[in-house]
Amino acid sequence: MSFFKKYLTTLIGILIGMLGGYLYWRFIGCKSGTCPITSNPIHSTLYGALMGGLVGNTIKKDENFV
Repeated sequence: MSFFKKYLTTLIGILIGMLGGYLYWRFIGCKSGTCPITSNPIHSTLYGALMGGLVGNTIKKDENFV
């Protein structure tokens, strides 16, 4: 089984999370610059990727579950 097929839902979650994090920074963000995550597009995108990866991993079908 290839790596991409095994972790497809996690990778899709990461990509969607990255897009969501960037769009959150772009349209909502932090105007004052004091917010640790949303004041910087890189931090917001990475945080979105982390959250998306976690969600994608939790909805993954477990093949060994009895």
